[in-house]
Amino acid sequence: MAAEGAGRVTIADIARAAGVSLPTVSRVLNGRGDVSRATRQRVEELLALHDYRRPAARSGHQAGLIDLVFNDLDSPWAVEILRGVEDFARASGLGTVVSAVHHQAPSAQQWLVNLRSRSSDGVILVTSDLAPELHTELHRLGVPTVVVDPAGVPTYDMPTVGSTNWTGGRSAVDHLLSLGHRRIGMIAGPPALLCSRARLDGYRAALELAGIEVDEQLIRQGDFHHECGFSEGARLLALDDPPTAIFASSDEMAVGVYEAARQHGLRIPDDLSVVGFDDLPQARWSPPPLTTVRQPLAEMGRTAADTLLQLVRGETPQTPRIELATQLVVRSSTAEAPAAPVRGRRTPRRPRGARTGPQ
Repeated sequence: MAAEGAGRVTIADIARAAGVSLPTVSRVLNGRGDVSRATRQRVEELLALHDYRRPAARSGHQAGLIDLVFNDLDSPWAVEILRGVEDFARASGLGTVVSAVHHQAPSAQQWLVNLRSRSSDGVILVTSDLAPELHTELHRLGVPTVVVDPAGVPTYDMPTVGSTNWTGGRSAVDHLLSLGHRRIGMIAGPPALLCSRARLDGYRAALELAGIEVDEQLIRQGDFHHECGFSEGARLLALDDPPTAIFASSDEMAVGVYEAARQHGLRIPDDLSVVGFDDLPQARWSPPPLTTVRQPLAEMGRTAADTLLQLVRGETPQTPRIELATQLVVRSSTAEAPAAPVRGRRTPRRPRGARTGPQ
């Protein structure tokens, strides 16, 4: 329990002292019936003992402000999440403060200082890998928090919003298998991210269920960015027995694969089929338009903001883990597997001085 004079007692303190979860304390506060009599009595005694009051009761009103925190803001993916959060916030009369902490402790600490000063009603963390002490501080401050696309298996008592990444990965590979492809490459995302691991697991499951042994040579590690899609795609296409199709676990990496194919003298989809993941706006304008797995990014942002507003009002979300459905969108970058393998295809001569990386 927080020491006397060290600050207001939070529901995290009450939960810790009672040996229960935060949602359980919230259910007691809201008079819900789905709590045992003994637990309710223990929590109510602690609430009375420490004169607990809701944050809104201290100031008499909400600040009307939520914090949206990214590790980085350098991708269209982040923009789509931001659009969904701001759409909901605007309709609800809330302001939004957007920050990027860039994986750096000083930046994260400065954000925390700023958060205290502006008394935001709540926080949305996107693909968060903030240090554990920062999560603990958010609990101590009693700031409602929702995590979008958690970096790993959630260990903190915070609601999360994501998508069906495993199902999406499997549907991408199932589509390629239906076209006759058997040598299917995979460029995965960062292994530390739960969504990356789920998409890779979906890839493996689709092959195994089709009776095809997974060839580890066909799996490359990526980082979701164009440059990595280009470099890892080139490595796959340089194999003695290259794939006839590549599933890239982000649209940006898929576009990088396009350039790698071009520089290997391959045509999409005649010689190589490509599938992405996300369905960013650029997917439908890529030459050719990209077959991809649509992730409802803006809806994920709206859902996170809606869930956060429930917490701010002292309500308990119906479920702490929300996964929105993904959907395969078939466009022009996939076709039936070529009758002959693409091995041995000569890379065309490039004009002197031509660039060798993504344009």
